Amino acid sequence: MTVTVHAILAFGQPVFAGVYLTGSIRGLELHARGADVVFTLGVVQFVIAVAISVRSRRVWHVVASALVTAAEALQYLVGMSGRLWVHFPFGVAIISGLALYAVAAWAQALPARPVRTDPRRTRVRAETVDA
Repeated sequence: MTVTVHAILAFGQPVFAGVYLTGSIRGLELHARGADVVFTLGVVQFVIAVAISVRSRRVWHVVASALVTAAEALQYLVGMSGRLWVHFPFGVAIISGLALYAVAAWAQALPARPVRTDPRRTRVRAETVDA
């Protein structure tokens, strides 16, 4: 669920950037605050991924969250330095990665549950083997 919220909030970032590019300085402020929120949520997502990994013994959540969080940290620094020629395409890559991560997290098969048998039906069928 965290990855879904993270992806939805990250999808708002290009909207705020677009508002700024149309000439509104307010868009830049919203884009900067949005970056703070998205990055913080990425760190929270990483912590949750570690907990999931310990419980499920699957490490792909930790790897994916670490990559996304590292990419967002780099994106933040590149954006603050004004290198838009890197910031724009890298943002597209991050959004794409988050979308794929969200789909993968929701599409992942749940662990199989043990089949419960009805205790009233304990008769075992005898099968004959043709020899």
